[in-house]
Amino acid sequence: MTNHDDTPGPGERGREDHGSAAGDHPAHGSAHLARSPGPAARLIDCPDFGDPIKLRSAAELADALPYILGFRPEDIVVLLALHRQQGHSRFGGRVRVGIPSHPADWQAAADELARSLVIGSRLRGCRADAVIAFVCREPARDGAGRQVVEELRPLAGALRRACGTLGVPVVEALCLSGGSFWSFCCPDDRCCPPEGLPMGLPGSSVLAAAAAYAGIRVRGTLKDLRARFAPWQGGAARAQEAALDLARAALMPPGGDRTGRPEVSEATLARARGAVSRLCAAPVAPDPAAADRADDALLGHEDAAALLIGLQDRGTRDRAAEWMEGPEALGALRLWRTLARRCVGPYAHHAAAPLALAGWVAWSTGDDLEAREALAMSLAADPDYLFARLLHKACNDGLSPETVRECIRREGSRSRTAGPAEAAHGPRPGATAPALPRSARTGAALRRAKARQRASGGARGPLPSGPPARPKSRPRPTARPRPVPRTGPDRAAGPGDDRSE
Repeated sequence: MTNHDDTPGPGERGREDHGSAAGDHPAHGSAHLARSPGPAARLIDCPDFGDPIKLRSAAELADALPYILGFRPEDIVVLLALHRQQGHSRFGGRVRVGIPSHPADWQAAADELARSLVIGSRLRGCRADAVIAFVCREPARDGAGRQVVEELRPLAGALRRACGTLGVPVVEALCLSGGSFWSFCCPDDRCCPPEGLPMGLPGSSVLAAAAAYAGIRVRGTLKDLRARFAPWQGGAARAQEAALDLARAALMPPGGDRTGRPEVSEATLARARGAVSRLCAAPVAPDPAAADRADDALLGHEDAAALLIGLQDRGTRDRAAEWMEGPEALGALRLWRTLARRCVGPYAHHAAAPLALAGWVAWSTGDDLEAREALAMSLAADPDYLFARLLHKACNDGLSPETVRECIRREGSRSRTAGPAEAAHGPRPGATAPALPRSARTGAALRRAKARQRASGGARGPLPSGPPARPKSRPRPTARPRPVPRTGPDRAAGPGDDRSE
């Protein structure tokens, strides 16, 4: 699991089958990356390079890290597990977290990372036999990589102690900084000089060629990815805030009157459909920053404000989540990114909805990295946003998004046979209630999917599609009426706003 702010926390847990390393435990600078036999596991940030790839030196290990993560590492700690297999040690699970800003926190962070990796591997039935550690930080403008190495040496020592305490040795620890790398484990200056070794030109290694052949690309840093969701600043932000104030006053009258919710929901979805159509028809620039600027130009302040206020209603948000596959998915993802950037000033918490939708569409279309970052940012905007919490946990646990897609398809089918008010906000008084509230059905589907994965031998292979079967002996519970949320003076709420979901 990835923390949005890169502070210490539960590690991102990868799955087995990341590859293999040559030798029993690899000697300094020796590794071999390959797929293991059997069904392909669902991995977190683990690309499939096709044929087995041998990594024969510490330089190749350092070069492999961006392809393992899917982005250029910066100010980050990564632990990779090694598992013995037929005379080799293959890569297994991994954890990553940002380097804590205070050195006093390094040992606690190292202990948590080591536990996440070692204990997590045991729970998955694949004990870690050794660990490779990476610490990555770019030097200051007036500094050098060698200075970074000395600054981070205590952190590398903390990682080695934490793993050793759990009975798993760190057989290699590398520092990546300023285009060079250093080994914390090798004392020989002949192969690991104090000034470090160059990592080589990006894209020139065998692994880079294999990744290109497999259609795998390495993004910029996580900061670059998060910048695509960051709120506007400056004059444009003030204009957007004024539009949000007007939209809130028009769509959410004083006193929290909720009688206009069905009309607001339908108007919001109609606006969103129009925006998605415009974005789908517009070309996408190759540069992400330029693409985002072009998308921003296609959505006016008033439209963005009305959409953001309308999406605070969970029923409207759930119907918008149906744009999760096919040609419209890319347009929807671009729209949710654009709306997240419009959540300025006191409306920062409104970003929870578009960020969660962006994370959902990214996960549904196979981009786990952007999905986790968007969902983590959604939880940073609102830690109690249940929709984002369920998706974030499911994504990090390696569940198949098809389970959630099927649930949303059923909801969409039901909404097309119901009236607009009932589809978005539940049955009318006196009508037959659904079996479970929407969030309960989604959460139950995710829990059953995870149980099926465990019963089938762990997170190996995609989950079967189709709705989960309901036990015949269990009575069907009825839905409880949803409480009307309270709106305080310190919070800008939208129509039907329910921040717990």
